[in-house]
Amino acid sequence: MADFRPAPELDVTEWLNTPEPLSLSALRGRVVVAEAFQMLCPGCAQMALPQLARVHEQFSRMGVAVLGLHTVFEHHEAQGPRSALEAFLREYRYSFPVGIDRPAPEGRGMPVTMAAYRMEGTPTLILIDRHGRLRRQAFGHVPDLQLGAEIMALIAERDAA
Repeated sequence: MADFRPAPELDVTEWLNTPEPLSLSALRGRVVVAEAFQMLCPGCAQMALPQLARVHEQFSRMGVAVLGLHTVFEHHEAQGPRSALEAFLREYRYSFPVGIDRPAPEGRGMPVTMAAYRMEGTPTLILIDRHGRLRRQAFGHVPDLQLGAEIMALIAERDAA
């Protein structure tokens, strides 16, 4: 079997659309599909987030955890207020949990989780298996059929070590 590295924990300042904070360690035993995004990223708004909503609709009832990660590395002033993100999620009716990535210690640059995953930008898709291992990380758009097949393959790995 391939050797997959453990997925770094999500370091977020707060969670939206969920009654309690989430963690990858608490989600162990479930396949996790996460999308790192920015509100002002055209690829995120036009492709990645609508796709994540479809994944949430189709796979959450199968035990798949679907998460958004709002990770701001540019246009901080426009995307910074929590109220702007809440309005954005409400306007587009995104009901999956969304964590707000902890800003870089100096307040500018790459946020903490984004740096831990060494992301190239947004959108970035992250697939984590039931054992907490990072199985796929993709910058940019992944076609729906390909993503669905990859999620189903991870679901089918129930007994993989």
